[in-house]
Amino acid sequence: MKPLKIIVSGGGTGGHIFPAIAIANAIKALRPDTEFLFVGAEGKMEMEKVPAAGYKIEGLWISGFQRKLTLSNLAFPFKLISSLRKAKKLLKTFDADAAIGTGGFASGPMLQVAANKGIVTLIQEQNSYPGITNKILSKKVDKICVAYNGMEKYFPKDKIILTGNPVRQDILSLEGKRERGIEFFGLDSNKKTILVIGGSLGARTINESIATCVQSFADANIQLIWQTGKGYFETAKAATASYNEKGIKAFDFIQKMDYAYAVADVVISRAGASSISELCLVKKPCILIPSPNVAEDHQTKNAMALVTYNAALLIKDIEAKEKLKEAVLNLMQDETQCIKLSENIGRLAFKDSATVIANEILSLINNKKK
Repeated sequence: MKPLKIIVSGGGTGGHIFPAIAIANAIKALRPDTEFLFVGAEGKMEMEKVPAAGYKIEGLWISGFQRKLTLSNLAFPFKLISSLRKAKKLLKTFDADAAIGTGGFASGPMLQVAANKGIVTLIQEQNSYPGITNKILSKKVDKICVAYNGMEKYFPKDKIILTGNPVRQDILSLEGKRERGIEFFGLDSNKKTILVIGGSLGARTINESIATCVQSFADANIQLIWQTGKGYFETAKAATASYNEKGIKAFDFIQKMDYAYAVADVVISRAGASSISELCLVKKPCILIPSPNVAEDHQTKNAMALVTYNAALLIKDIEAKEKLKEAVLNLMQDETQCIKLSENIGRLAFKDSATVIANEILSLINNKKK
C-alpha cells in the first residue's frame, strides 16, 4: 500500500496547534507509514512547537486582517498572494492525498488551494462560534468536525460531524501522575494547589488579578502553579520569588501539562475551546474568565456551555480583579461544590476525538480513490 501524504495546517495559538498535532498522531497510530507536512504562519509559535513534536513544518508569510485600520492591513493583500503561491507550490511538491485545517492564519490559503485542486479537505472548528476563515472554507471543504451542537447555523449541515476537540495525548490519563507532578513542581503533597492557565500566550487580566492574590494564597497555605505566557513572566517571577518555598511558582509555559492538571485542585482559565475540552477530560473544578478580545465573544459562549450544566464558575474579564480572589478562596474551601463541579464537567467530555477525526479523514481518502 502506497504511503499516505497529508498536509496539516493551523496555528497562531496552542488552541490551534495542539489539536493539529493530536490529529496527526492519531492518523499515524492508524497508518504508521503516513507522511505529514505541517504548514503554519512564519514567526508564530507553531514554527517551534510542531518540530518539537517530531513533524516537519513550512511557514507562510501570512497574518490576520485587523478589524481596525492598521498599517499591517496594508500588507495583507501581498501576504495573501504570497501565501497562496507558496501553498500551491507545497501541494505540487508534496503531492498530498488530503489537507486538514485546524484554524489560524495559515489554514486559510492552504485549505483554499487544496479544495480548489480537488484534494480531500477537512476542517476542525474548536469553538462554539467559528472564525471567518473556517466560515469561508466551509463552502469548499469535504467535512467539518465540530465540538458543539447547533453549528448548522454557520456551516452546511450535511458536512458537519460532532467530534469534540482533540487534546494533548498526555492528559488523557492522569492516573498515578499526582506524585510525579508534586515532585516535578517541587510542591507539598499535603497542601491544595491552584493551577492558572491563561492560554499558551498568557492573559493580561488573569495575570494581573493573580498578582494581587499571591499573598492571600500564601496566607491560606495554598500552592500556585501559574502559567503566565512570555510577556508577563518576569513580572510574575518577581511577584512570586519570595513565596517559592511555599509552593507558589510562575512559569512562562508549562511543558508537562499532564503533571500540572494532576496536582491541581482548582483551575483558573480562559475559555478557549481547547482549554475547555481539556478541563472536561481532566474533570477539574474550574473558574473560567472568558477573553473579551475574541470574535463575537465566543469564549463567553464556550464558557456558558459549561455553566448551564453547573460544570464551571464564570467571572467576567472586567470583574476579575475585583471578584477572583474571593471566588477562588471560597471554592478551595467548599469540598461539596468542588466535587459537584468535577462530576458535572466530566460528563461533558468527548473522548477519542482525535481518533474519530483520523478515521474520518482516512475514510474520505479511501472513498476518493474508489
